[in-house]
Amino acid sequence: MKKEMNDLQRYLVEEFVEDYQHGQMSRREALRYIAAVVGSLAAASTILAACAPATQPTATAQPPASPTMIAEPPTATPQPTLTSPPLATPTAAQPTTTIQPTSTLAATVALTATQIATQAVITTIATLAVQPTPEATPGVRVSPDDPAIVASDIEFAGRNATIIAYLARPRGDGSYPAVLVCHENRGLTEHIKDVTRRLAKAGYVSLAVDLLSRNGGTAKISDPAQIPGTLGNTPVEQMVQDFQDALAYLQSQPYMIKDQVGMTGFCFGGAITWRVATKTPSLKAAVPFYGSNPPLEDVPGIQAAVLAIYGENDQRINAGISAIEKAMQDNNKIFEKLIYPGAGHAFHNDTGGNYRPDAARDAWAKTLAWFDKYVKG
Repeated sequence: MKKEMNDLQRYLVEEFVEDYQHGQMSRREALRYIAAVVGSLAAASTILAACAPATQPTATAQPPASPTMIAEPPTATPQPTLTSPPLATPTAAQPTTTIQPTSTLAATVALTATQIATQAVITTIATLAVQPTPEATPGVRVSPDDPAIVASDIEFAGRNATIIAYLARPRGDGSYPAVLVCHENRGLTEHIKDVTRRLAKAGYVSLAVDLLSRNGGTAKISDPAQIPGTLGNTPVEQMVQDFQDALAYLQSQPYMIKDQVGMTGFCFGGAITWRVATKTPSLKAAVPFYGSNPPLEDVPGIQAAVLAIYGENDQRINAGISAIEKAMQDNNKIFEKLIYPGAGHAFHNDTGGNYRPDAARDAWAKTLAWFDKYVKG
């Protein structure tokens, strides 16, 4: 039976279309990535034909206001937009920037979607991070051989599958709070492993789950276009369960404090972080980076304190901010958002062309402060 493209699949397709329009992806690449999601090259061609490349420079290409460069830990920080109700004492913030959704793109893809039948039901979303560029790659921030941590690839038993993951923790005896990490739609990359080690360096047991474990893991997939396509065709319930199984695994280890756990994720991983939070009451804190909203009807299930991080120029993601903010407030949830001026989607990824070191460093410092308050606290 034929299935129409649903709203979550449209979100994924919009990301690839947007990258094509902004010159971050060739037409050929965009066709491959879209086809991997919708299951048809003809359908991908129909979508792309309706969305011409942008004729004006994108917002992310404009020179942003230069915030103060900072070192870790920061002393003088660039101030993102911080919303109330403030649950931690904020510094002076810049005025909130009104961000308009990319309605033309969304409407075009939505219109085209009604004409397309896919070969599988899509039940989750993915966000394409910008492909790495050599000049944007500074190398890992925390070495796997750093003497303060222990880090390695691991496997553990999950629900009807063996789960592949990357574990990093402080070296030495003792028990520590934990933070789960969800990768972008490119899978469990070296960048995400580095993020996991950064958390270990900050005093957390950190576990990054490879959501492609049932396909042999990210390293086993030779065609990069198939990674977001595979994730897009994976039931979101399965991915949530994998993280719940990861938490159960950590809680069985002597080096974790069992009731102190948070989660973070980036792009696609930000979306999954939101969804895990709606289904995992034991999660104390969550920090989704530029992740799309969970189903708003699931917000009452969130018990975690959520710090949502966005880039000012990431208009398509930011179009959903007001809805999730209202839902969190209506349900009396702990919620703050940060919007970084001049930053676009995937600004934290230091292997990508959208990397903004000033915003990334400040966002990371605030992420650690959030976990210190709501996970350790």
